[in-house]
Amino acid sequence: MNHLPEPTRVVQLPDGTHAYADQMPATYAGPQVVHQHIHQAAPDKTVQRIALGSGVGAGAVAAGVYFGPLLIGALTAIAANIAMLAFLALILAWGVHTVVKSTGSPNAAAAVKNVRKARRKRH
Repeated sequence: MNHLPEPTRVVQLPDGTHAYADQMPATYAGPQVVHQHIHQAAPDKTVQRIALGSGVGAGAVAAGVYFGPLLIGALTAIAANIAMLAFLALILAWGVHTVVKSTGSPNAAAAVKNVRKARRKRH
């Protein structure tokens, strides 16, 4: 068993100079490609992968990352506002109906009867 350290390797470069091998830059191994299908990606990554695959670029990916949740939040807020307005309109219509019904005069009742008679004659 040899417990001595390995001697440092000296390499002669193409221009004739010498350099230590541990100071040389690492050799380029090429790009590391991970093969993954779009349907295997997480749902929030699918838009970004399609954008990158179609060559659109980083702008589309950034837009998908930023504006996707923003759009969902905005649509949810709009839906909540519309639901609240519909509920308010329902309450107001019920209130107006109740007030008109309870404060109706005999003349109003007679007018309703006349309208009903006129409708029956037409049909």
